[in-house]
Formats: sequence, C-alpha cells, structure tokens
Amino acid sequence: MKTSDKEIRRELYSSLVERYGNEPGTLIVHELKICQGEARIDIALVNGAMHGYEIKSDRDTLERLPGQIETYNRVLDTITLITGVNHLKEIATLIPSWWGIKVATRMKTNKIVIEDVRESENNPCVDAFSLAQFLWRSELLDLLSRYNVDKSVKKLTRSKLWAYVAENVPLEELKMHVRDCLKKRETWRPDALRT
Repeated sequence: MKTSDKEIRRELYSSLVERYGNEPGTLIVHELKICQGEARIDIALVNGAMHGYEIKSDRDTLERLPGQIETYNRVLDTITLITGVNHLKEIATLIPSWWGIKVATRMKTNKIVIEDVRESENNPCVDAFSLAQFLWRSELLDLLSRYNVDKSVKKLTRSKLWAYVAENVPLEELKMHVRDCLKKRETWRPDALRT
C-alpha cells in the first residue's frame, strides 16, 4: 500500500520528539514558512542548526520539488527528504548531493518505518538576505545594537534592514541570531514543541 504524507509526518515527528524532545533549546515546528512564504518546509528542527525535513509520500507528486529545492537551499543548514519507495530513484537524481534521503515503507503490520538512505551534509550555499527575512524588525534592530550603526540605519524599512544585515553581519552570527529568535517566539502553532 502507498504511504501518505500524514502517516509519514506522524512517524517522523514522533522520532524527532523522541530523539530531541529533551534537549534544551530545541524547537520542532510544522510548516515553517521560508523566504516570506515562498515555500513551507514540512517540519523544521531548530537547535544548534536549522534542519528541514520535506516529505514526498507515494501519493504526492514531485511537481513543486524543483522550486522547493531552490528556496530551501537559501536558508536551511541541512535538509532531509523523506520519500515513499515509489519516488526514491527519481528523487535521488533531483535533489542536491548534500541533502539527506530517508525512505518510508509500509510494513505488513501497516506500520510506517523510516530508514536512512543518505545522511545530510552542511548546506554550502546559505543566502544571508534570505536568512535575514526570518527576522522581525525588532529582532533586526536587536542584532544591529551589537554594532556601532548610524541612527539612520535603524530607520530603514524592514527590507532594507534585511539587506544591511546581510551585507554587514557575519553569516555565522546571523544564523545563530535567527535560530535564537525563532526559539524565543511565542507565536507558534500549538503543535510546535519547544524544550
């Protein structure tokens, strides 16, 4: 029988909670908007890095995958695609070599089992401007308060602040600030897990 998104998501979420649920400073959130809503990653794990999990069950199509790849690559530190057996060969040719792959299989008992095919590696192409788009104006100003910036900079529009931060803040510091801000926010859906 074919796997479904809902079944894979439930199994994946359970395994992430089991593995990371007791780690301090961890956020697990469903449907994280990326690049001002250009795409949503199915599950995001935010701790010492930002790891995205995209699900393509046997019942899904791969139509949106090329656009999702382009958007996810701009902001996520690591990415893993979980697929049903039907898409495994095609997916392996579509996604970057640094993406991880897991395969979801339905057992005779009807249980969904997720197994590693390829481990994810670090994203070599994070885009600072796209990453800065996660930040609210107050979060951008908080980051810039660490630097001796002119008052005129603080009056810039949010999109201009994104550009300023992208050009003037080291990427690793920006990554850390984005992760910290996401973990501190109280506005997540009720199914988000914060430890």
